[in-house]
Amino acid sequence: MAEIGKTVLDKGWLAARSTEVALTGVQLTTSDPPSIADPTSPWMEAAVPGTVLGTLLKNKLIPDPFYGLQNEAILDIADSGREYYTFWFFTSFECKLSNNQHADLNFRAINYSAEVYLNGHKEVLPKGMFRRHSIDITDILNPDGQNLLAVIVYPPDHPGRIPPAGGQGGDHEIAKDVAAQYVEGWDWMTPIRDRNTGIWDEVSITVTGPVKIVDPHLVSSFFDDYKRVYLHTTTELVNKSAWEAECSLNIQVSTELEGNMCLVEHLETQKVSLSPGAHVQYTFPQLFFYKPSLWWPNGMGKQSLYNVEITVDVKGYGESDMWSHHFGFRKIVSTIDSSTGGRLFKVNGQPIFIRGGNWILSDGLLRLSKERYKTDIKFHADMNFNMMRCWGGGLAERPDFYYYCDLYGLLVWQEFWITGDCDGRGDPVSNPDGPLDHELFLFCARDTVKLLRNHPSLALWVGGNEQVPPSDINEALKNDLQLHPYFENSNGGETSKEHTPVTKEPSEYLDGTRVYVQGSMWDGFADGKGNFTDGPYEIQNPEDFFKDDYYEYGFNPEVGSVGMPVAATIRATMPPEGWQIPLFRKLSDGYVEEVPNPIWEYHKYIPYSKPEKKVHDQVLLYGTSNDLDDFCLKAQLVNYVQYRALLEGWTSRMWTKYTGVLIWKTQNPWTGLRGQFYDHLHDQTAGFYGCRCAAEPVHVQLNLDTYFIEVVNTTSEQLSEVAIEVSVWDLDGECPYYKVSEKLTVPPKKTMPVFEMEYPKQENAKPVYFLLLKFYNVSDNGILSRNFYWLHLSGGDYKLLEPYRAKKIPIKITSLTFINGSRYEMRLHVQNTSKKPDSRTTLHENNFVTINGGCDSEPADYLTGGRNEISSFKKLWRSIIGDHSNVKVSEINGTEAGVAFFLYFSVNAAKKSVKEEEDTRILPVHYSDNYFSLVPGESMKITLSFEVPPGVTPRVTLHGWNNQALQIVH
Repeated sequence: MAEIGKTVLDKGWLAARSTEVALTGVQLTTSDPPSIADPTSPWMEAAVPGTVLGTLLKNKLIPDPFYGLQNEAILDIADSGREYYTFWFFTSFECKLSNNQHADLNFRAINYSAEVYLNGHKEVLPKGMFRRHSIDITDILNPDGQNLLAVIVYPPDHPGRIPPAGGQGGDHEIAKDVAAQYVEGWDWMTPIRDRNTGIWDEVSITVTGPVKIVDPHLVSSFFDDYKRVYLHTTTELVNKSAWEAECSLNIQVSTELEGNMCLVEHLETQKVSLSPGAHVQYTFPQLFFYKPSLWWPNGMGKQSLYNVEITVDVKGYGESDMWSHHFGFRKIVSTIDSSTGGRLFKVNGQPIFIRGGNWILSDGLLRLSKERYKTDIKFHADMNFNMMRCWGGGLAERPDFYYYCDLYGLLVWQEFWITGDCDGRGDPVSNPDGPLDHELFLFCARDTVKLLRNHPSLALWVGGNEQVPPSDINEALKNDLQLHPYFENSNGGETSKEHTPVTKEPSEYLDGTRVYVQGSMWDGFADGKGNFTDGPYEIQNPEDFFKDDYYEYGFNPEVGSVGMPVAATIRATMPPEGWQIPLFRKLSDGYVEEVPNPIWEYHKYIPYSKPEKKVHDQVLLYGTSNDLDDFCLKAQLVNYVQYRALLEGWTSRMWTKYTGVLIWKTQNPWTGLRGQFYDHLHDQTAGFYGCRCAAEPVHVQLNLDTYFIEVVNTTSEQLSEVAIEVSVWDLDGECPYYKVSEKLTVPPKKTMPVFEMEYPKQENAKPVYFLLLKFYNVSDNGILSRNFYWLHLSGGDYKLLEPYRAKKIPIKITSLTFINGSRYEMRLHVQNTSKKPDSRTTLHENNFVTINGGCDSEPADYLTGGRNEISSFKKLWRSIIGDHSNVKVSEINGTEAGVAFFLYFSVNAAKKSVKEEEDTRILPVHYSDNYFSLVPGESMKITLSFEVPPGVTPRVTLHGWNNQALQIVH
């Protein structure tokens, strides 16, 4: 008897090019199963889930398309023909049913169409990249339980051709299909040669008894100021048997407690009778909750999740099927703000200022995994972002993506598969009526809604990128995704159930809880009318982000800039000819034009100058770069300044002019060189930490246009008895300007200018200086926000920082390392010991306060005696280490006083000798902060966490602008 439930088929797959296989699908799954034992066999180990290119790369039959110019060596489908990338995939599995059991073979996604053969039986799968397939295989399984499965997968019908000049979506032919459009290349992406042909998502076998549970829908409604909450649940039930089924349908709602305990909050049973072969929709009676823990976005509160489990027991059989899903009680309302014209989001009645980014997908070859998704999403949460936009030329993202968005509190804007470039607004104009098969598009859209609708992070549906779908599709989506009356309340508060007549339960809608917006520049986004009013996508003067005329509209869905990674990534992803830094060509007007090497150009490099927009080269402001390492380090300085200024500029006008902004984009699905906060290898740029700083829930900042100090409070709580400390530090380590504000009261959801920072107006102001801002509780000196700037006087530059590199500042690092299997956690206390703290300040230890459910709290307190709360995990380790014998002290010797500038950690595998092109980094690493600076006497607590590959000893190194590298060995 097979076990009830799901078995994932993700191992033991083989693949072969269809033109090299003479056998039929019937033969492959009966008399002649393939083998790789014969070296002349066309069969190879396959990547499933994955794509044809992923399989070929796994077997080293193609070069890495993301390295250097090697993608040019791979045959494009336009030149090879579709047959070249039509592949067989084969596996075997064991499944033996008993009486009254049923089995389904499930494909969560295939690109683009397929024929399935199981034990000699054939099933043709319909077209479409974004649809699920389920085949009843009960009568096809072999009696002995050994089963042979072969699938021939065909590429998209219209793979298109890449024009010599490239372009947005190539020749746009791919848009005739319901598929991802980025695969023909974009201004940030190289073409994907097989157009992502393959079994690209999960394959599974599900075993049930006579009755099967299909696509339950969970909805919560809120009343009495979120005190009274109801859970609405509707599910499809299928009676696969030939007799009437008497069912006990059970729903259980539980929540996890500490210590692997589980609290069951509801357990209800309903009796249901299903006629033979019936396929019905059943709605449970509502479940009532009083003051449940709510799910909040990142920075607003905790991401409370419950587990909902539905089981069906059939009389005379027992448990027939089981379904479970986590669930978050939350209400999202989205309207157009009357004062700014921007789209306004409210979660649980609270307005949320959107600061987030555009997302294409994790990997261009669809090498998707839970581990990679976890890192991707946690990185976004670590940047204090609260929304990710799944761009319309990419994917309907996968359940694993949404799981981690639920876990880390990232709201998701999910777009359907329409782009202006490919669907009627591109150059040349093509496909004005969108995909050829409108019914297929709508089927995929509805199936995607069913797949994703139970995730609390999913915030809205959008018809397309910079375009609306064709009118019939658009009208159908508007109708399918209409809101239930409970969710039409524009004020975002509770709905009066007693006065809201309803004819249908909200869980009986396809969705009913999330707004549908027809396009990314319509209805509160950009100018709201569909004109091209998003962007720009280039380097900016940092102060411009704060100016009144910078961006006219309330919510910018796309604004982008540079994204140069660290030098180690360039060496790891390009041959030596790609290590050449740009040539700097001086123009007649005094501006500089960058000329990148061909490999950088192929990888879509964005220059750090924009002469036509009067933007001087921001890297050259720091002086001439000598080599790749120097250029990349200076680029990190620019990255930090650029993206911090972008978000601070928008936040400066929170609710008065803007309701939100999404940066184009947060990462690249390949080794691209633009618009990213971490590279494809998962190493963060300094822009990552500029965003993390600027997007804090509570934040102190300098308006780079007015030079007023501003306090940002995005929370729903008033901040009282708080103050700002301002200190300026020169390159000699002196503090010529020091000021502390009066006690302040900062209202909730408010950006408040406090006073002007007047140091630049002083007669003896230095041409380059450092500015340190601290916003703190007066009662206990707890730091609410810390912000460090390097600045030059008007019309100047940062070239004085070049000789400052020779100044050696002493640093002391106290570190503690915890090792749990392959996982390392390090807690570091970093101190600038060049001289004692300034006598006017008591904030030098930087004891941070965790704000309103924001990102991870600061490191352990027992290295320095601070007051931060210690988690149970840290308490456990504290008891284990006893007298702290595992604490290490490392020091950088120096004799000069000054700011320890632009410090950053890296983690590498310890090796005696390393070749220049060898990448020894251990990635990813999660840092509580990086690329930070310390004034004399100041200290900072930093945490690092990472996984170490087997047999590798990690080496942590501290680098700095004016410090020699310091290795911390444990």
